[in-house]
Amino acid sequence: MHNKVKDVIQNGKTSLGIEFGSTRIKAVLIGENNEPIASGSHNWENSYENNIWTYSAEEIWKGLQNSYLKMANDVKQQYGVSLQKVGAIGFSGMMHGYMTFDADGELLVPFRTWRNNITEQASAELTELFNYNIPQRWSIAHLYQAILNQEEHIGNISFQTTIAGYIHWKLTGKKVLGVGEASGVFPIDLNTKKYNQTMLTQFNDLIAPKNLPWKLEDILPEVLVAGENAGVLTEDGAKLLDVTGELQAGIPLCPPEGDAGTGMVATNSVAKRTGNVSAGTSAFAMVVLEKDLSKVHPEIDLVTTPTGNLVAMAHSNNCSSDLNAWIGLFEEFAKSMGMDVDPDKLYGTLFNMALQGDSDGGGLLSYGYLSGEHMTHFEEGRPLFVRSSGSNFNLANFMRVHLFTAFGAMKLGMDILLKEENVKLDEILGHGGIFKTEGVGQSILSAALNVPVSVMETAGEGGAWGIALLASYMVNKGDNQTLEEYLNNRVFAGQNSVTVSPDPKDVAGFEQFMERYTKGLAIERAAVDNLN
Repeated sequence: MHNKVKDVIQNGKTSLGIEFGSTRIKAVLIGENNEPIASGSHNWENSYENNIWTYSAEEIWKGLQNSYLKMANDVKQQYGVSLQKVGAIGFSGMMHGYMTFDADGELLVPFRTWRNNITEQASAELTELFNYNIPQRWSIAHLYQAILNQEEHIGNISFQTTIAGYIHWKLTGKKVLGVGEASGVFPIDLNTKKYNQTMLTQFNDLIAPKNLPWKLEDILPEVLVAGENAGVLTEDGAKLLDVTGELQAGIPLCPPEGDAGTGMVATNSVAKRTGNVSAGTSAFAMVVLEKDLSKVHPEIDLVTTPTGNLVAMAHSNNCSSDLNAWIGLFEEFAKSMGMDVDPDKLYGTLFNMALQGDSDGGGLLSYGYLSGEHMTHFEEGRPLFVRSSGSNFNLANFMRVHLFTAFGAMKLGMDILLKEENVKLDEILGHGGIFKTEGVGQSILSAALNVPVSVMETAGEGGAWGIALLASYMVNKGDNQTLEEYLNNRVFAGQNSVTVSPDPKDVAGFEQFMERYTKGLAIERAAVDNLN
């Protein structure tokens, strides 16, 4: 097996995916059977500068190069060969946000990430104009808000893209996006798989009085669907990616995608009636719809799969960050007591305690709002833990409630889909760090949604594996083979998964918690207003 993998690497029959997550940039190399054979990652954190959540261009390139180098070193250590050829490459990242460039390719303002809730006026006006929900984090909302703010740079915009589109452009020279990623920039026409032409015209008419030197279609990337070729790695691009100079140019790239799309691919949930929940710094649930929703819901994004099918997404800005901070506090306590605790064991122990708690979390209440939360209309957040004198305050309930609240804001959106719109779901696939401890995150999410939740063996690979699969699909698909067919037959056939079905008692307990959660939002509001 070792020699066979070595031959696959040397013959360039691999595919590489690199995803820019909120806290980690991960590179995954997969072999002919689409299973990971090497990986590398780089941890990073956004900065809050001048009231903007951002990452600097220097951090972006340092992180990309470091994650690639670690993956390439993993190849050398495992197989004794250097990585010079790859069959295909794909890049993905955090969707939405705002990256604009002038005619010389220079970034006009610091990258504004999806995490910024600063486009309320633009979001409301565009939603009304299009009769289509335009959330605050969408790229078009950021652009229009900059126009409303009369920011100096808007007349100099030559190109607007996302972080994945930015990397792809610099490495290939191609200004393109995959349709799933593009659907978080501007609404997509499901028939043409391109930007909605009617809405493009409406936007251009809206900003016409500003006399800007561009029209929207002039500055947005071209839209491609999964399987299409999106350019090749240039000589300069190869040097940017691999600072050792070993990687050869000319490698084909698939369309750059968003983390929503790669999450769908990594969990084999691109077909209708399937859904997945990606849970990390933020949480988003995606459900592939059988039909349009009955009306516009501000809490629900409409995006697409990488092939252009309609997806309803319930997204919350906050998920596990506050939970991780509490576990970090427990780790600090353990070290101060002279104990050397393995982080995986610490997480596993504390997560499993949650299963021993009262079904409703013992009357405790928590908000993990490290940042603003659009789902509950908070521009800023304050992590908050509250209990009454009559609460059952113990470690099991403390952990249970912090896992509950990680999904709390997202559940408000999912309730709209499942209870108001009567969307049908056969199961939800979970992926992300919160599902790493077997059975725990699944049980909590299953109780939240009252739907069976499955986690696959590969769930920990996440979006980097997902974009690697999209790269593999581009070069390895059969004639007229759809992405769904490729995933079912070439990737997930025989894949093992663990499924947890909802326990009625736990479902009722989560609903009790959500009653406290919605009633207690006034406490969170007071904290935001009074705690600096």
